[in-house]
Amino acid sequence: MSTPFVPASTAEIHRRWLYRRHPAGVVGPEHYELVEAPLSLELSDGEALVRMRYVSVDPYMRINQSLKPTYNELPHALDTVQTAGAVGQVVASKSAAFAPGDWVEGMMGWQTHARVHQGALRKLDPALAPVSTALGVLGMPGRTAWFGLTESGRPHAGEVVVVSGAAGAVGSLVAQFAKRHGCRVLGIAGGAAKCDWLTGTLGLDWALDYKAFESADALSAAIKQRTGGVDVYFDNVGGWITDAIIPIINRRARIVICGTISQYSGGLDVPELGPRFLHHMLYQRATIQGMLARDYLHRMDEMIRITGPWVQRGEIVFEETVVHGFDKLPATLNQLFTGDHRGKLLVEV
Repeated sequence: MSTPFVPASTAEIHRRWLYRRHPAGVVGPEHYELVEAPLSLELSDGEALVRMRYVSVDPYMRINQSLKPTYNELPHALDTVQTAGAVGQVVASKSAAFAPGDWVEGMMGWQTHARVHQGALRKLDPALAPVSTALGVLGMPGRTAWFGLTESGRPHAGEVVVVSGAAGAVGSLVAQFAKRHGCRVLGIAGGAAKCDWLTGTLGLDWALDYKAFESADALSAAIKQRTGGVDVYFDNVGGWITDAIIPIINRRARIVICGTISQYSGGLDVPELGPRFLHHMLYQRATIQGMLARDYLHRMDEMIRITGPWVQRGEIVFEETVVHGFDKLPATLNQLFTGDHRGKLLVEV
């Protein structure tokens, strides 16, 4: 990295974003509080002090704020640092596994510094790819895309794969991985510019702007006209877009439920849409499966062995929308739900 290494100093200020209030609808800065304190250099054996460089914002953060059970038994606790993946540099260490100057990734949260046990950190190789990719294509989104598609979607050459949220961090990778499997791929995204990027840059066979359709039936007809039917649907969005896909699935289709971001700003505690499509699952003997990145955490090295060389050779397009400024984290989280970004959304501290 071009940034020179600076050891830890007690003159530094430790800044943290605390999650203070539960959002009933759209999440924003009013649900957080920024607190500051002098940085402590005290470490226990096996710990490292990490100074953040990139902090992640992800849809799961809003899921974890739901008052009803999700994949966690309890919602994100109030008055605690917002949980998040982050990349940083070790600035002090009492661990044999890490030395000052090492780049690491872990669930270190929305804070400028973190005292972390060595078991919770993954050492990065800056020569493999920019360290920010540990939060994107070579991190949780990449893991979600690869295993969600290959393990749950089980694509075969010549099949039609439809990806909603196709210009996002996960969707854009799913689409490219599906193309590498020899599939024909249709991406759904919001806006003509994103659709042009999907076909012109990522090389998808088709792209549709969901904002150009007045109903699920109209979108469904457009997808059917282009593809003839859907073999694999990778769902990042839910809502009426998913309503448009289900009636046109092919025999023994596979539906991968990765996210339902359309429901996150107000529909988590009281979902807006119900399961009105189960008869199609019966008719087509299709399967529907939810997947979480955490289920494949133990296979991270496997994913990097496969996709890492593609990234190094420039064969995978990965975009990053980088917002500069630690103060902007809560507002940046809200960008996930407005569509004002492409690819992986990060905040540079």
